[in-house]
Parts: sequence; structure tokens; C-alpha cells
Amino acid sequence: MTVKQLALPELVAQCVRLGVPGVGLWREPVREYGLEAAADLVRDAGLTVTTLCRGGFFTSDGWEAENRAAIDEAVTLGTDTLVLVSGGLTPACPDLPSARARITEAIGALAPYAGERGVRLAIEPLHPMYASDRCAVSTLDQALEIAEHFPASQVGVTVDTYHLWWDDRAPAAVERAGAAGRIHSFQLADWTTPLPAGVLNGRGQLGTGAIDLHAWADLLDKAGYTGPVEVELFNDDLWARDGTEVLEETLEAFLAV
Repeated sequence: MTVKQLALPELVAQCVRLGVPGVGLWREPVREYGLEAAADLVRDAGLTVTTLCRGGFFTSDGWEAENRAAIDEAVTLGTDTLVLVSGGLTPACPDLPSARARITEAIGALAPYAGERGVRLAIEPLHPMYASDRCAVSTLDQALEIAEHFPASQVGVTVDTYHLWWDDRAPAAVERAGAAGRIHSFQLADWTTPLPAGVLNGRGQLGTGAIDLHAWADLLDKAGYTGPVEVELFNDDLWARDGTEVLEETLEAFLAV
């Protein structure tokens, strides 16, 4: 998503050229390109699909069929991790307790299906500014409280610096998640202000904002996380630029962190 202006063949070619070993894919461009074709493209290039994004939105109608489809897509793409954005408040779940109860119930229904297919569900807590419309799970502690109802091999968490950097309880929660083997995904983005209108596309390039990304990387390392580290930037200014240039810049910033 960091360079969504690049079509999948361009993205794959540039990752190979720059030595980037894996790519986190989103369902929409994969479906547009073709699921089987996308799987072949990435596999033939020798890249790993680190995660598939996204499942979730459990507080809305139709969540079960859509999430089962997402799990099946993850299997085809060869990734073991489906990132979940759990959903916000809806008429059926008009407050945070009812929304979180629905999210827990829905994950319980999906976890065995995912586990049988070798796919882990990674609950991603989102910054509280998204609690009403996108994700009623706002902290890593809240995500773990849900995940701990299920085996760690089936349900864990995504640690995204953009969403968690503000929470002084997050480091202890990272340690708790690491000890339980529940850190299934780690994503980097920086926090720059002022946020843009709508706030969704305000993720800053690494090293340009308020987050101590090196400290977060060290925190995950100490928690025993050895999986891929993704960069996920939603940024209109970056998307308006040449995608290859942005990818090169992002890799340089990643290595600096």
C-alpha cells in the first residue's frame, strides 16, 4: 500500500531489483489483478507474501463469508497471516462493549477454519481516533484480551507503530504478546502533524515524525519477534509521486531506522 501507484508487476520487479524479500499484499489490488495470477507472479519472482490485508469488519453484515474468502485467498498467496481490522460501531453494535463482544465472537467462529488452513489471524489495534468507524479495538492490551481466548497458533496481534506509539502501556503488552508467541505482524509508519483532512492518509515516511522507530524495533527484538517487518504508509503526497522513487526512498529510510 505504501506504493499503491505501482501495478503488481511493477511492484514485484522493483522489489526484486532493490533486494526487498517480501511484500504485504492488499486484497483489492490482488483481486483486480487476479488471485491465481498474483500468486504466480510473486512466487515466480522468489518473493514472500508477508501478510494479506485485510479481514475483519465483524460488526457489519456479511462478515463471515467475506472473512472465509480472505482466509482462502491467503492460502493461495502462500502467506500464513491475515491482518484483521475489526470494525467500528454499527446499528447492530452501537457501543464499544457490544462491538468488542461481536468481534470476539466472530473471531471465535473463524479461528478454527483459519487454523485448519495454516493461516493466523492477526488482530490489529487502531489508534482511538478510528474507534467509531473502523476499529473498536484501540490498544494492544484490548487486542490481546481477545486473542487470548484462542490458541496462539490461530490468533495473535499486529503491532503497528502508527497506531500504538502513544500508549505507555504498549511496551509491556508487546512483552506479554512476545512471551505468548502472539506477535504475528510488525508494521512501521511514522506520525507527522498536522494530520490531513479525514486523517486516514496521514502516515509519515519513516524518520520524519514523532515516533522513535528504532526503539520500537528494539522492543520487538527483545520480545523475540523474528518475522518480517513491513512498512505501511497511507500518504497522498507519496502516492502522487513516482512509485519507484518512493520505494527507493522508503528502503533507505527503513535501513536508517
